[in-house]
Amino acid sequence: MENTSSLLLNFEAEMEDPRPSLSPTGRLFHSPKFSCYIVVRMGCSTWINPQVFSAGLKEHLPMHPRFSSIMVKDRNLCGKKRWIQVSVNMEDHVIVPNMDSDMEDADKFVRDYISHLTTSPLDLSKPLWEVHIVNVKTSDAEAVVVIRIHHSMGDGASLMSLLLACTRKTSDPDALPSVPNQRKHQGSSSSDLSVFWWLLLAIWSAVTLIGNTFVDLVLFVATILFLKDTKTPIKGPPGVELTAKRFLHRTVSLDHIKQVKNAMNMTINDVVLGVTQAGLSQYLNYKYAGENEKDEGAKKKGNNLPKSIRLRANILVNLRSAAGIQDLADMMAKKSKTKWGNRIGYVLVPFIIALQDDPLDYVRGAKSHLDRKKHSLEAFCTYLCANVLTKLIGAKGAGAVAHRVLCNSTLAFTNLIGPLEEISYYGHPVTYIAPNVYGHPHALHIHFQSYVDKMTISLAVDPNVIPDPEKLLDDLEESLQLIHDAVVEKGLNIAKEGRRSCV
Repeated sequence: MENTSSLLLNFEAEMEDPRPSLSPTGRLFHSPKFSCYIVVRMGCSTWINPQVFSAGLKEHLPMHPRFSSIMVKDRNLCGKKRWIQVSVNMEDHVIVPNMDSDMEDADKFVRDYISHLTTSPLDLSKPLWEVHIVNVKTSDAEAVVVIRIHHSMGDGASLMSLLLACTRKTSDPDALPSVPNQRKHQGSSSSDLSVFWWLLLAIWSAVTLIGNTFVDLVLFVATILFLKDTKTPIKGPPGVELTAKRFLHRTVSLDHIKQVKNAMNMTINDVVLGVTQAGLSQYLNYKYAGENEKDEGAKKKGNNLPKSIRLRANILVNLRSAAGIQDLADMMAKKSKTKWGNRIGYVLVPFIIALQDDPLDYVRGAKSHLDRKKHSLEAFCTYLCANVLTKLIGAKGAGAVAHRVLCNSTLAFTNLIGPLEEISYYGHPVTYIAPNVYGHPHALHIHFQSYVDKMTISLAVDPNVIPDPEKLLDDLEESLQLIHDAVVEKGLNIAKEGRRSCV
């Protein structure tokens, strides 16, 4: 990883064009029906010194082109929006609210504080970011930092790379954290197969790629036109993107997820998607029991789920050539293949909502769906279509199309790898990271964020649709435990069978 001075050289290199235009995706995120924000809640294990924190931000963020620019319309280009660099007044962006540090329910105060932020947009006359330092002791941190950024500034991978560049290892205050790169899956090489079988496999792979992409795009277009998900207790009504959101999180064991991953030869994404399907199945079964039977005892047992529920998640896919989080200097370099910005596509993934006898069936089903999506160009095509539509019919029209796709699906789901070591943010040790988004027409967004040996499940919900998100978090946590226990139990059974055969 490069040091801070080399990072600044890359920042200055990008700013050689003093008026970079807003990308089509950036324009899309500013459309009236698709104005999205990213909110990151970080817990710290110490009280936060606002002066030290502001000084650190002043050293790093204003040097970044997007964090020191505002959007303006260029009259010479028919009103096309461009980024214009301005001087940054840190007092406009670092906010320390006045409050009673000895309040009775600090967790509720922080939740309400973040929820209130979703009711007002950022000031377009200033760079589109702000940091709130909330120095109250919650159940899982001594103080909380809340970062709000407009989605046009970059996607999750971009912002995580910036976060890592602004932090240091807790174990070594002078060292930057390791960049958690993910290796691409390596398939069989030609040397492992005969030429004939390799050629046959390549032809079959191409045919299935084209077929999967065609089917996915047909379903995507059908979703724009008429194909809607089943109305369930977690599906938001029209206008849900305008309501105040509530943010909650729960920290679970990343080691448990890795154990399931290794035992079943899967990816982390497969496992957390399976856990999500299991948790949603349990939660919806509970909700439907409440609708059909007022007796509390009826909610505990039995299958109350309607048959043939169509429930799909919009999953964001990082389209960069290199998977995972990249070094910030690499992202900022000219002609970089992992360029900063919003390099994301959408895929629609159907969820299996049912009560399975074997908890591992949830994970197997998730892997099956994701493996098929990996062998499809749906994500690339949706990204390309969004850019083309934005250029042809404008951000307002493209935003309306994207809005309709999300309205006709049920929820959004994302998963992002985080720091591998414990990090400190300007001398303040971080205990957890819980990002999420709002502004899209969903009543539920589920985000999984890893940090060292922990996984944070972060929810953004419309409380009018999902008034009991703590129950959903309980079901997600319990589902992970059931899946992990099933893997352990099956492993013990295999070991017992092996010992018996030896005898």
